[in-house]
Amino acid sequence: MAEAVLLAALAALALAVWMLFRVQRTLEEKHRQMLADLHDGLVRQSDRVGASIGELREAVALKLDARLDQISSRVSERLDDGFRKTNDTFVSVMQRLSTIDEAQKKIETLTGSVVSLQELLGDKRSRGAFGEVQLEALIRNMLPPSAFEFQHTLSNGTRVDCVLKLPDPTGLVCVDSKFPLENYHKMLAPGVNDVERALAQRLFRADVKKHVDDIAKKYILPNETSDGAVMFVPAEAVFAEIHAYHSEVVDHANSKRVWIVSPTTLMAVLNTARAVLKDVETRKQVDVIKDALGRLSLEFGRFDERLRKLAEHIGQAYDDAQKIQTTGEKISRQFQRIESAELEEKPPLNVVRLGEERKPG
Repeated sequence: MAEAVLLAALAALALAVWMLFRVQRTLEEKHRQMLADLHDGLVRQSDRVGASIGELREAVALKLDARLDQISSRVSERLDDGFRKTNDTFVSVMQRLSTIDEAQKKIETLTGSVVSLQELLGDKRSRGAFGEVQLEALIRNMLPPSAFEFQHTLSNGTRVDCVLKLPDPTGLVCVDSKFPLENYHKMLAPGVNDVERALAQRLFRADVKKHVDDIAKKYILPNETSDGAVMFVPAEAVFAEIHAYHSEVVDHANSKRVWIVSPTTLMAVLNTARAVLKDVETRKQVDVIKDALGRLSLEFGRFDERLRKLAEHIGQAYDDAQKIQTTGEKISRQFQRIESAELEEKPPLNVVRLGEERKPG
């Protein structure tokens, strides 16, 4: 009996152990399955995270590439703009350097010309020729050829540079070119002391007065020239010096009836002379204009008379046409009455009226 109980207990224990083993195995399988599922889930999640990270990386890479392209484009544009501006600046600088080089060459040429002009004006004859050429150019540009003559010989045997042929009572106006330059240069030369400068001023005034006296003596002749003459100074600076600082010389010239002029003031004188010449020519044409107006007035009177006669003829023709129209209307009415047999009712009256209409109108 005890053995049977022991066997039963062992059997129950074995069954319990087997069942425990089965439960354990089941739990292990479930655990393994859970681990496997968890592993699969982690793998899938890792794949999704990897895919998301890849997409994010691609998106970030695309944005970075676009941003980098934009920055690169802007940098390129700014570099191109900078290079273009630098090139334009370089070209402008080169052009200005070229202009400066040309100006430098012109200055050198002008310096040589000024030196040549100073050397030319250093000679008295050359100065005289320079003044005459300038005088001739001014006069030829301002006056008609009939109003002047160069190198005109007067009755006293002297030859003047130019005479202006103005209308009476002015007559011939002599214009002579003078260029008192030597003592003018000494007077204004740098490094000259006061004594030398004062001496040069006195000599300069003496030169100008001598030229004035020579012109008054040679070129103002009674009954041949006007009572005044013109002294042409071909340098504005010398003219300004005379009028600004040597008024006694100007007064002396005015007393001798010699008018000192420069190129600018000579142009004013020539403009006045041209206006006088134009006024004289206009007055010469007044008689011609009056005669032409008289002939025109006569022709207009004839035209008015002929137009009046034409108007009369047209009026007469119009009256005749009106009378003819009236007669035609009367004849038409007679024909209408004849057609409507009105002639039988009033034969005498119709006959008389037809006879009256045959009379000349």
